Parts: sequence; structure tokens; C-alpha cells
Amino acid sequence: MENKINTGAIFKNTHKKADNHPDYKGKVNVNGKEMEVALWVRQGKNGQFFSASFSEPYVAPQVTPIEIDNDLPF
Repeated sequence: MENKINTGAIFKNTHKKADNHPDYKGKVNVNGKEMEVALWVRQGKNGQFFSASFSEPYVAPQVTPIEIDNDLPF
């Protein structure tokens, strides 16, 4: 899903396995730049609030194939 400028969508994190994993995750477009957002539900002295973190979208590293040297002595 592509977001319009200065919009986004956040969903409940159904893959949360540890307390430090975000409660909600999503993607937002801030001034034309795609960002990932993570939200944690926190408890403060005045009640619950969201703590947020923004990051560049994850890009998996490119894996280069290993060349096999057929002249090995084994």
C-alpha cells in the first residue's frame, strides 16, 4: 500500500514475541519520504500514552553468490 504525502497506516503488531517489540507498526509518508513507525503503549503518571520510533524502511542486504574454485585439492 502506498501512502499519500503526510499520511500513513498503523496496525497492531501480530508478530510481537517480546516486551521490547512494538505494540503497533506501520508505514508513513513524511514530506514525500517513506518511513516505518513503531508504537509502544506505555503507562505514565497521567495515564496511557504512545511512545513512537521512526526509521528508514528495512532493506534486506544483497547476497552475492559464492564462486566455487574447482581446482581445490580435496
